[in-house]
Amino acid sequence: MTITSYGAAEVVTGSCHLVETGSLQFIIDCGLFQGGKDQNKLNYEDFLFNPGDLDFVILTHGHIDHCGLLPKLVKYGFSGHIYTTVTTADLLPIMLEDTAHINEIDTKYENKRRLRQGKAPREPLYIMEDVEKTIPLVKGHSYNEKIKINDNVTFYFRDAGHILGSAIVELFITENGKEKKIVFTGDLGQKSVPIIQDPTVISSADYVYIESTYGDRLHEGKKPRKEVLFQYIKKTAERGGKLLIPSFALERTQELLYTLSELKKDNNDFPDINIYLDSPLAIKITEVFKNHPEVYDEEASSRKDNPFEFPGFICTPSVKESMALNDLDKPAIIIAGSGMCNAGRIRHHLKHGIWNAKNTVLFIGYQAEGTLGRVLLDGKKEIRMMGSTFAVKAEIARINSFSAHADQSGLTNWLKAFTQRPKKVFLVHGEKNVIKNFSIHLNKQGFNTVIPKRGEQQKIRF
Repeated sequence: MTITSYGAAEVVTGSCHLVETGSLQFIIDCGLFQGGKDQNKLNYEDFLFNPGDLDFVILTHGHIDHCGLLPKLVKYGFSGHIYTTVTTADLLPIMLEDTAHINEIDTKYENKRRLRQGKAPREPLYIMEDVEKTIPLVKGHSYNEKIKINDNVTFYFRDAGHILGSAIVELFITENGKEKKIVFTGDLGQKSVPIIQDPTVISSADYVYIESTYGDRLHEGKKPRKEVLFQYIKKTAERGGKLLIPSFALERTQELLYTLSELKKDNNDFPDINIYLDSPLAIKITEVFKNHPEVYDEEASSRKDNPFEFPGFICTPSVKESMALNDLDKPAIIIAGSGMCNAGRIRHHLKHGIWNAKNTVLFIGYQAEGTLGRVLLDGKKEIRMMGSTFAVKAEIARINSFSAHADQSGLTNWLKAFTQRPKKVFLVHGEKNVIKNFSIHLNKQGFNTVIPKRGEQQKIRF
């Protein structure tokens, strides 16, 4: 058996791992590359395998860097099942339709530029019709359900504690009468975060593919993130400014809303300001959260109020409502996508507010290299966006502990819970220098780590 990483190899995005057994070919995830121009170009390259030869796909969760190229896979010949959790199956149509819509708009503007330069037009990665062909292939399964493909391939989904519906894949492969167990973490979440369960502890595996997004750093631990968030809210409101929060539509936004609902309920001195959710995608996804209380953790399940409906919380789905926020002359909290500021309504709010020292731009998630969010966090005093140059006068801040990813300690402790050390631990889904540092750290802990390169085949011996 061989496993080849065609994405998330020394980069964070584009997750895709091809598994080839004696009788089957399938992939774990089929994600979109995100970041700068070099990463984006990879999305337009041909797959480094034949989609038509794949027997099926296993999908760990609904983030676009794990599922965003599924319609392209179908467009170029894939017709098998896409196995995932029930909740992810509900999220996929929303996520993929939104991505197709954005892609069609981006391609339209890109082709205007190409026309001016005398270049041939670019074909969209995929269109809505490709999404419509993809969704019927999706098969939702419960956590801990045995999914048997044939006598040689069986797998289970375990709760990864990353986002609603996210899964660790426990994969059992039999060849020549011998069985090997390979675990793919997908993205692994933190312990004790709102709404979702803690990551499932796995007791054994022969080989592990583990994400490494925060493999060389720790999240803030001195102050609870709720307290830090409250400080930024109060400080920005006292200045008379807007708190702009770029947020990923899936999970991060809902977790943030949950926290804001708690802050408003528990603090009499919470400023008298409105909280606007300015993301049509996030608004739709929040409805999915409301429909799946069966996967909530004990704390969320015990709440008698609705954490996604509270005084002062306003959704602005229409363009007209979104534009009106730019004319607000009083403090407010505006949550908008995209989380890395590389698209979406947050860019319009930055256009109208990044130059104003009263405002705060608060990042609560990972910012990939090459994105506008990363540029701002790196301290640039001037940015170019939407055809214009803007001075950065707003306060730029971050709260890493809102991350849906486990940090170095969380990842290490999850691995240490194995009753017997895996033969090899493959480090994926992390920036090159981060994975290198994480590898050094884990090797000192007694693990045997491997850093796959893109397209490099790993042989699993029976």
